[in-house]
Amino acid sequence: MKYQIIAEEGRAKSAHMETIHGVIETPVFMNVGTVGAIKGAVSSMDLKEIGCQVELSNTYHLHVRTGDRLIREFGGLHKFMNWDRPILTDSGGFQVFSLSSIRKIKEEGVTFRSHIDGHKIFMGPEESMQIQSNLGSTIAMAFDECPPALADRAYIERSVARTTRWLRRCKTEMNRLNSLPDTINREQLLFGINQGGILPDVRKAQADEISELDLDGYAVGGLAVGETHEQMYEVLDEVVPHLPRTKPTYLMGVGTPLNIIEGVARGVDFFDCVYPSRNGRHGHVYTKFGKLNMMNKKYELDSRPIEEGCGCPACRSYSRAYIRHLLKAGEMLGLRLCTLHNLYFYNKMMEDIRASIRNGSFETYRREMTASMTAGTD
Repeated sequence: MKYQIIAEEGRAKSAHMETIHGVIETPVFMNVGTVGAIKGAVSSMDLKEIGCQVELSNTYHLHVRTGDRLIREFGGLHKFMNWDRPILTDSGGFQVFSLSSIRKIKEEGVTFRSHIDGHKIFMGPEESMQIQSNLGSTIAMAFDECPPALADRAYIERSVARTTRWLRRCKTEMNRLNSLPDTINREQLLFGINQGGILPDVRKAQADEISELDLDGYAVGGLAVGETHEQMYEVLDEVVPHLPRTKPTYLMGVGTPLNIIEGVARGVDFFDCVYPSRNGRHGHVYTKFGKLNMMNKKYELDSRPIEEGCGCPACRSYSRAYIRHLLKAGEMLGLRLCTLHNLYFYNKMMEDIRASIRNGSFETYRREMTASMTAGTD
């Protein structure tokens, strides 16, 4: 991997990152394809058309349905889903958080039951690395526990200490896997994860500790899970300066367009979130002037595209009235067009953010987007 900062404005940075599966220009939004596909009938060819640089899939979900060993037989996830650009795989650690009612955490790892058929699963650092190695992703995430943001200090401190121990085991296991001659991607990168709820001292101490491991990148996890936006920004203000600026920084699971802009302002490179596809499947679409609900009757006779000047497949060819008709009729095409628009909007927003940092106008862009997006929501 080669990671080079191209431009900076304040704490915002734009970088050029070279990987075995291609170049990533940051800041970047990763389009979430949990099981190797974007919900909303969006194909890998569609992703290229709408400017996606990185696709994100989930270790746990691919392990329990279809199976990472089967995907390995096809040469890895890139070949399986016909995607030749970078892929980041989440470690399965978030499922430890989201499946809290059916899990048991020990030092060795986590035992929980599949949400599909209820069979017992054990996953620890070594298992997570093996699954991600079978998938052959460009970037693998370390296995962690994501404690509730507002959990008590004693629990968070125990959890963070264990996550750090797990990270060291992840690094050892990935080095071993990458040394094997039959490993699909022997250049697989490893990102560690900073945890600590909304406790700045815990976050900063752990960030300092994991920075010494000289990983390929660093993520801030455990945010957007119950705290306010202001609390999230305060954590980023405190912790990002304690992560290596010369390595990519990833804010996991965030978020709204304005969340992303604020994250960029604090030095974050990578983002992911299900919002654009999930909202698209409910007929909610993003524009520079706020979010629109395409089910609203006021769009029944509206011949305009979702957003004037937008280059997405939906806006190039269809009116608001037609898309509303599809949604009201229950036609999947309506959901697909809204999802394509939202993903295009996010990817184009990141392109504009990169350009603004590189030409020294990011603060102007930040101010203007904040004003316009908070003024016109349906």
